[in-house]
Amino acid sequence: MHEILAFSDHLRLIDERAAAFHAAVAAAPNLDAVVPTSPERTLFDLVQHVGMGRRKSAAIVAAGPADAPPEKSAWDDGRGAPREREALLAWWTESVEQLTSTLREAGPDRGCWTWWEDSPSPQTSAAWARRQVPEIAVYTHDVQLTVGAPQPLPEEVALDGFDDCQFTLCATTVAWPHEPAVVDYHATEGRSWRLRLSGDGAQVARLTAAGEDPDTADVSARGTASDLVLFFYGRIPLDSLRFEGDRRIFDQLAAWDPSV
Repeated sequence: MHEILAFSDHLRLIDERAAAFHAAVAAAPNLDAVVPTSPERTLFDLVQHVGMGRRKSAAIVAAGPADAPPEKSAWDDGRGAPREREALLAWWTESVEQLTSTLREAGPDRGCWTWWEDSPSPQTSAAWARRQVPEIAVYTHDVQLTVGAPQPLPEEVALDGFDDCQFTLCATTVAWPHEPAVVDYHATEGRSWRLRLSGDGAQVARLTAAGEDPDTADVSARGTASDLVLFFYGRIPLDSLRFEGDRRIFDQLAAWDPSV
């Protein structure tokens, strides 16, 4: 059974992953280390990027229903993050607190602008809260990798996060520009998803253990939920998973940008 975590769970997990991010940055020998998964960025650059993202998310939720995101001045004062480590960590903590306090004040049902309006995910503060969890978790993994101590994403974070990735980031009404295909993902923790790609777009379904849908997938990937998320975000290669079928479909998926 696929359990969707509650709004309160997502707030809790934001705090937990943000604390893990903080600890990893605090343990780094220096802030000039290059991030292996983003070689164009130093560790300082990554912290600033992720912190600004939380501030922008907070501003979007605070603005409520809108046809566009707020002006940059609503979340960026132009000063950037401080470069001294302790001040940078305090700035990171403040960034997360802005996000979580705004989400708590909004509650789960506030309408908000989103960039996923053509997906099944709602345009609400709850959806924004859910979206934060895998994002912060993956960036935390980036920092851990940079300091030489990578850890898998916690199971609760990874299972809910991969589900969100499929329904929010993959599902779309934009036509798939290639031959129709069916892609299955299987988490070793016991959950599975099916992605149907066609001229009608990308449609996602959760599969049951009983295998209600007898169709055979054109390609499938199996791994821990953590590895599925890290693969989805391009942090590990397909060869890190067990896969069967036509791998070109995964290459096509990785190159596809429905917004273009």
